[in-house]
Amino acid sequence: MIDNKKVKKIISERKKLHPDDPAVEKKWSELTDIFKENEKETIKYLENCEGEELEWISEIFEDISEKLQSKKFIDTLELLEKKYPELDLKMDVEFAKKAIN
Repeated sequence: MIDNKKVKKIISERKKLHPDDPAVEKKWSELTDIFKENEKETIKYLENCEGEELEWISEIFEDISEKLQSKKFIDTLELLEKKYPELDLKMDVEFAKKAIN
Protein backbone atom coordinates (compact mmCIF):
# COMPACT_ATOMS: atom_id res chain seq x y z
CA MET A 1 0.00 0.00 0.00
CA ILE A 2 1.25 3.47 -0.88
CA ASP A 3 2.14 5.60 2.12
CA ASN A 4 -0.05 8.67 1.63
CA LYS A 5 1.76 10.68 4.31
CA LYS A 6 5.13 10.01 2.70
CA VAL A 7 3.87 11.05 -0.75
CA LYS A 8 2.34 14.25 0.64
CA LYS A 9 5.57 15.03 2.52
CA ILE A 10 7.68 14.64 -0.63
CA ILE A 11 5.26 16.78 -2.64
CA SER A 12 5.31 19.43 0.09
CA GLU A 13 9.13 19.46 -0.03
CA ARG A 14 9.03 19.63 -3.84
CA LYS A 15 6.66 22.62 -3.79
CA LYS A 16 9.22 24.63 -1.82
CA LEU A 17 11.95 24.11 -4.41
CA HIS A 18 12.72 26.39 -7.33
CA PRO A 19 12.09 24.58 -10.66
CA ASP A 20 15.82 24.75 -11.50
CA ASP A 21 16.98 23.45 -8.11
CA PRO A 22 18.93 20.18 -8.54
CA ALA A 23 17.05 18.79 -5.52
CA VAL A 24 13.91 18.58 -7.70
CA GLU A 25 15.39 15.50 -9.39
CA LYS A 26 15.82 13.85 -5.99
CA LYS A 27 12.16 14.46 -5.11
CA TRP A 28 11.09 13.10 -8.50
CA SER A 29 13.20 10.02 -7.91
CA GLU A 30 11.73 9.47 -4.44
CA LEU A 31 8.19 9.68 -5.82
CA THR A 32 8.99 7.46 -8.79
CA ASP A 33 10.43 4.83 -6.44
CA ILE A 34 7.13 4.78 -4.55
CA PHE A 35 4.86 4.61 -7.60
CA LYS A 36 6.89 2.09 -9.62
CA GLU A 37 6.47 -0.65 -6.99
CA ASN A 38 2.88 -1.66 -7.65
CA GLU A 39 0.83 -0.78 -10.72
CA LYS A 40 -2.56 -1.45 -9.12
CA GLU A 41 -1.77 0.59 -6.01
CA THR A 42 -0.40 3.44 -8.13
CA ILE A 43 -3.51 3.54 -10.30
CA LYS A 44 -5.75 3.41 -7.25
CA TYR A 45 -3.79 6.21 -5.60
CA LEU A 46 -3.94 8.46 -8.67
CA GLU A 47 -7.65 7.84 -9.13
CA ASN A 48 -8.29 8.95 -5.55
CA CYS A 49 -5.89 11.84 -5.05
CA GLU A 50 -6.94 15.46 -5.31
CA GLY A 51 -6.26 17.63 -8.34
CA GLU A 52 -3.45 19.69 -6.85
CA GLU A 53 -1.60 16.58 -5.72
CA LEU A 54 -2.12 14.98 -9.13
CA GLU A 55 -0.70 18.07 -10.80
CA TRP A 56 2.55 17.71 -8.86
CA ILE A 57 2.70 13.96 -9.50
CA SER A 58 2.18 14.61 -13.22
CA GLU A 59 5.78 15.86 -13.33
CA ILE A 60 6.84 12.21 -13.09
CA PHE A 61 4.17 10.48 -15.21
CA GLU A 62 6.85 9.74 -17.81
CA ASP A 63 9.22 8.23 -15.23
CA ILE A 64 6.49 6.07 -13.71
CA SER A 65 5.39 4.95 -17.16
CA GLU A 66 8.95 4.03 -18.11
CA LYS A 67 9.19 1.78 -15.05
CA LEU A 68 5.70 0.23 -15.18
CA GLN A 69 5.46 -0.24 -18.97
CA SER A 70 1.69 -0.45 -18.56
CA LYS A 71 -1.14 0.30 -20.97
CA LYS A 72 -3.52 0.32 -18.02
CA PHE A 73 -1.47 3.09 -16.40
CA ILE A 74 -1.71 5.15 -19.60
CA ASP A 75 -5.46 4.52 -19.80
CA THR A 76 -5.78 5.81 -16.25
CA LEU A 77 -3.79 8.94 -17.07
CA GLU A 78 -6.06 9.61 -20.04
CA LEU A 79 -9.13 9.31 -17.80
CA LEU A 80 -7.57 11.66 -15.25
CA GLU A 81 -6.78 14.13 -18.02
CA LYS A 82 -10.50 14.22 -18.84
CA LYS A 83 -11.51 14.35 -15.17
CA TYR A 84 -9.24 17.36 -14.52
CA PRO A 85 -9.16 19.42 -17.75
CA GLU A 86 -8.12 22.51 -15.76
CA LEU A 87 -4.79 20.85 -14.89
CA ASP A 88 -3.59 20.67 -18.50
CA LEU A 89 -2.07 17.20 -18.17
CA LYS A 90 -1.95 16.57 -21.93
CA MET A 91 1.80 17.05 -22.39
CA ASP A 92 2.66 14.91 -19.35
CA VAL A 93 0.34 12.14 -20.58
CA GLU A 94 1.90 12.28 -24.06
CA PHE A 95 5.40 11.91 -22.59
CA ALA A 96 4.16 8.97 -20.50
CA LYS A 97 2.82 7.28 -23.66
CA LYS A 98 6.17 7.70 -25.40
CA ALA A 99 7.97 6.06 -22.47
CA ILE A 100 6.32 2.71 -23.20
CA ASN A 101 8.44 0.40 -25.36
